[in-house]
Amino acid sequence: MVTATLRPLTGDGSPPVQGSYPQAVEVTGATRWLFVSGQVPTRPDGGLADDFRGQCEQVWDNLETQLRAAGMTLDDLVKVTTFLADRAHAAENRAVRLDRLQGRQPALTVIVTGIFDESWRVEIEAVAAA
Repeated sequence: MVTATLRPLTGDGSPPVQGSYPQAVEVTGATRWLFVSGQVPTRPDGGLADDFRGQCEQVWDNLETQLRAAGMTLDDLVKVTTFLADRAHAAENRAVRLDRLQGRQPALTVIVTGIFDESWRVEIEAVAAA
């Protein structure tokens, strides 16, 4: 029987976290799985873009940082869940996602909800496997 091993990861260049959790958890066993905590639009220096597009691009940058920490890329994404602070951002969110994924087709969920920090307009969590 194969026993799964979990390894918390936080990639170099990550922004500061808003709590005590790893940015990602790698699961290894017969297959490698990466469960990425909700990535927020904070830059590594703690800054935050004022506009939605800037925040959305930063969230994808942060997601890719966590994938790289596990030796993975966007090609390894299995599931992406996006949390939007306002439905008005849906079209711009979709445009940024399509640009970033470049034809990749992970399972997707978009939820319009309140987000932990009122200045954040978007947050993304993901699952990757390799």
